[in-house]
Amino acid sequence: MEYTNLGSTGLQVSRLCLGCMTYGVPERGTHSWTLDEERSRPLIRQALELGINFLDTANVYSDGTSEEIVGRAVKDFARREEVVIATKVFNRMRPGPNGKGLSRKAIMTEIDASLRRLGTDYVDLYQIHRLDPGTPIEETLEALHDVVKAGKARYIGASSMYAWQFAKAIFTARLRGWTEFVSMQNHLNLLNREEEREMLPFCADQGIGVIPWSPMARGRLTRGWEETSQRQQTDEFGKKLYVQAVDADRAVVEAVGRVAEQRGVPRAQVALAWVLQKKMVSAPIIGASRPNHLTDAVAALSLQLSAEEIGALEAPYIPHDIAGFK
Repeated sequence: MEYTNLGSTGLQVSRLCLGCMTYGVPERGTHSWTLDEERSRPLIRQALELGINFLDTANVYSDGTSEEIVGRAVKDFARREEVVIATKVFNRMRPGPNGKGLSRKAIMTEIDASLRRLGTDYVDLYQIHRLDPGTPIEETLEALHDVVKAGKARYIGASSMYAWQFAKAIFTARLRGWTEFVSMQNHLNLLNREEEREMLPFCADQGIGVIPWSPMARGRLTRGWEETSQRQQTDEFGKKLYVQAVDADRAVVEAVGRVAEQRGVPRAQVALAWVLQKKMVSAPIIGASRPNHLTDAVAALSLQLSAEEIGALEAPYIPHDIAGFK
């Protein structure tokens, strides 16, 4: 396993981050394709044994049961101080006022709830899942600063938003002397490269770690265009992500297939290697529901794409509307 600093911090993370949305009680929440605890634990253990020390979950994943499963697995299979646990806050956790969002009340309530489910005194990275248009950014930032100062989080991070919004948050925190975001979890893969325009250059300039979600486009890049999966058929959020430039997207998927065939490797390795070759990317977030998903991801760390191969993979792409911010 390779390790790198998360952005300009001293925090060392594996070059792969295990995305834990896959793990949770299927009957809880909206993801019928999640794996229950019995099926989740071997995969989390395998990831840890492969040297992956970076695990990403969220309070909303399977109504909190993802955090519970991750917390128990870390306790049983690793030393807490050797693992980097990341979780997120924003989405609705209960009905009624203050059941979601990034108000001070919501953040202070949800960090404590996440810590209880994870069975730990602190998280290493506490991220805002999305921006909250109903709360001033100053209120959110000060609350997150207080979470860090209380010892409940070591660092804070953010997820999908416009680059100008992220810049506003970074410089507002800097102006006030509050804890700054150290990472950006954004939507980046061969089927959605819009982050290359502003967000990635901004993160590189400011020394912010980039931990992309869906680096393999929710599996679209790992199989033929006409093939599908249970998750693709039932993931309502995912259905909104790749519906724009169908012909161009198909051409990208076919290009991945050609490079994979020429190299004699699975498509997943090619798609992930493309993300990993971007210098500002710290650790793509990979989902794993089968053991080979993890071994393929680790193998991608050693797959060096040539300039010609990168050019072939990128050539069919056309601009897309922003997807995944909501």
